[in-house]
Order: sequence, then structure tokens, then C-alpha cells
Amino acid sequence: MAVIQLQSVCKSYGNQLVSDGISMNVQAGSIHGLLGQNGAGKTTLLRMMATITQPDHGQILFQGEPLRDIHAHAMGYMPEERGLYKRMSVGEQLLFFAEIRGLSRAQAKKEIRHWMERLGMTDWIQASDHSGGLNRVKQSKKLEELSKGMAQKLQFLCTIIHRPKLLILDEPFSGFDPVNADLIRDVILDLKQEGTAVVFSTHRMENIESLCDEISLIHQGRMQFQGGTQSVRRAQALGQFELALQQDSHLQTTPPRWADHPQKTGLRFSPEGRWIFRFQCDDTFTPSQLLALAQAEGDLIYFSEYLPSIHDIFVQTVQQAQHA
Repeated sequence: MAVIQLQSVCKSYGNQLVSDGISMNVQAGSIHGLLGQNGAGKTTLLRMMATITQPDHGQILFQGEPLRDIHAHAMGYMPEERGLYKRMSVGEQLLFFAEIRGLSRAQAKKEIRHWMERLGMTDWIQASDHSGGLNRVKQSKKLEELSKGMAQKLQFLCTIIHRPKLLILDEPFSGFDPVNADLIRDVILDLKQEGTAVVFSTHRMENIESLCDEISLIHQGRMQFQGGTQSVRRAQALGQFELALQQDSHLQTTPPRWADHPQKTGLRFSPEGRWIFRFQCDDTFTPSQLLALAQAEGDLIYFSEYLPSIHDIFVQTVQQAQHA
């Protein structure tokens, strides 16, 4: 079931059209990635989904109903420009965000304990009160005691404390070190397994390929393509195949004798001691013929169809759109 649906959504600021007939669906238990250059219109789309701004034309549906402010209680939204209340402690902030999303005080404290353990934040609350009650929460760290990365972590926790049906994240991995970025990634996957629909924007293509079920590329407010991550990569495939040969004594400095094959489109030597080739296959030089050639050479490590990365597809699509 689609949790959020955008139907021909348009939005302008003054004379600038920042969303031009955008349509997309985000299903329950799925992750949808938004790609685009700075200023492409990604944040505007996320803000409309989060009920912060309204479309000028078109319609947005939340679980089949026209989107209204009340639906925001079932959402979690983390903007790129983070914002926390500087005079509140960690625990007070978490209680505040949990309760305004409809959790009772008892439910809020239970979720706070769960997520702080899950995210490795239990030492942020002082141990002077071991009851786990409100006093202990109020004695937690102050915002000014937190590093930027720790504050980012707190912002993320405030966003998911109520286990939203729709999680909207604008550049969620910005500011995190690799360890905490992996932790945040794992939590997002856990929420997906619980049925949460996730939509996020990012410039980190490795997160798009590893996390997303579907992706959309926006350029100057217009949808360039969307679809399943692997189906998008396969649609851009050019009939190329990649293979790797293990280095042998006679290959230490010189690639195999067929390195100058006319169908070869790429060659590199990896740190692992492998010659990695890319070939263009067609009716005159089939994948089967290439495989036979590689096997005859010996020490074949792998052989697979080459699919362009999301990064390469992104760059190529944007360049084509700019020159259209």
C-alpha cells in the first residue's frame, strides 16, 4: 500500500517553478531515494510531504486520503538544517518530541530507553537515578555538551521516537562518522522491516545503491527518471561485460595477450593483483565467446554483466538534461 502519493504536484516560489508535475509513490516497508543537484527541488518535495508547505497544483495523498496537517503526527521529518531546543536537556527534548507525536508519558519513557540503548546513547543520561523515571531523564546531558555529531544523533532519535509510518529524511547521513552512519543506516532498515515508508535525499550514492528499493532523479524541478534501483541500472546497460584475471608470473607487468582486443572498452590493474577488463558485446562478439576467450587465458576470477553505477547514471542524465 502506498503511504504517500504525489500526483502531478507543482510548486512555485515567485517566478521560479521548483516542482513541475512531479508524481511518485512510496510504499509501506520500502525506501525511496531522491537524487538531484543542489537546487533541483528535492527539499521542496520533502517539505510538501511533511505538510510544511502546500502544492500550488496537484494532490498529495497520505494512506489514500488527501494530505492534511493532522497526518504529520504519523510522520517523522528530519530537515537538512537541523534544529533542537538549546535550553532543553537530551531527555527533555526526547520527551517533548514523543509527547507531541501522541505518545503517553509512560510510552515515551519506554521508547526513549529502547532507542537510547539501540543507538548507544545510554551514557548520555546520568546514573544518579537508577529508576529510569522522569528525574533521570531530566538529569541528562544539556545540548551545549554535545558535539555536532552527537546533536545529529539526537535529532535523528527525536525524528523516529514515535516509530512513524512515514519517515522523511533530508541528507540524513550528513555529519556522521562512518560508525554512526552505519548505525543510522541499520536503524532505517529496521524501521523498514516494521513497515515504515522511508523517503530521503542524499548525495552519497553508496547509500542509494545499498538502501533504496526505488529512486527518483529530479533536475530543475522535473522528474528525469524513477524506478527500482536495479531496474534503472539495467535499463542503462550497454551490453558490456566485465571480467577479472588473477595476476600470474607472466602477467606481473604486462596484461594478457588479448588486452588489445578491438571490443575492449576498459582495462585496469587492481590492488589485489587482478587485471580487470570491460568488453562491449554484440551480435559479432557474444558474451559466450568472451567467456570462452577468458577461460582459455586461465585464472578467471569473475565474469559478469557490467551495470553502470547510480553515480554514473546520475552524472550522465544531468549532463544530458543540461544540454537538451
